[in-house]
Amino acid sequence: MGLEGPMVNSQLMLILKLLLAFVAGTLIGIEREKHGRPAGLRTHILVCTGACLMMVVSEGVFFKFGGLSAEGVVRLDPGRIGAQIITGIGFLGAGVILKEGVTVRGLTTAACLWYIAGVGMAFGMGMFLIASVATGLALVALIGMKKLEPVLTKDRFLSLCVVTACDVDSLAPLQQIFARHQLLVSNIEQDINLQEKNRRYDFVLTRHQKRIGQELIEEILQLDGVLRVRYK
Repeated sequence: MGLEGPMVNSQLMLILKLLLAFVAGTLIGIEREKHGRPAGLRTHILVCTGACLMMVVSEGVFFKFGGLSAEGVVRLDPGRIGAQIITGIGFLGAGVILKEGVTVRGLTTAACLWYIAGVGMAFGMGMFLIASVATGLALVALIGMKKLEPVLTKDRFLSLCVVTACDVDSLAPLQQIFARHQLLVSNIEQDINLQEKNRRYDFVLTRHQKRIGQELIEEILQLDGVLRVRYK
């Protein structure tokens, strides 16, 4: 649909843009809300509708002051507001990314916020077909592709902490246990505390296809000198 002045300035057209952006934000926000994500239904609605509103305002500024002379003091850049939307969404997306040990959560939600802002901008520019297709593709990615996750083989990561007596070197026995379970040690740290008279090992293990922490603890506790075991 064209972006002619009369079409842009029509109050009904402006309301339609906002309503369509509201619907798109609702559809994608419901999926995030169902999975208990920090940025859920209301956040997606506000981001999408807000991005649309800012594009409408940007468009309105251009058509209102577009007739000014290029030699004048005021210079118009219709894309400037759109560029600032993307910058602002970057800060908002960073707020939903959480790091828990070796696990990072919230990347999909952050990407979803960035994406839904683009959808709102497209609605704001009157690109209804493109924005509708983009909404449909996002729903396919979030709902349809999620059903493939149980089928895909992927590595799991386990953060394991073992505390032993200071005079006991349990590194070799621990590595033997990991080898029996065909685990790969992707990271290892060792800390010897002479004041508390203990030795601490921190491992990051991978290549296991199921939760294995409890099985490892039962074997590790049988080693000599082990004082404490923790995993997550």
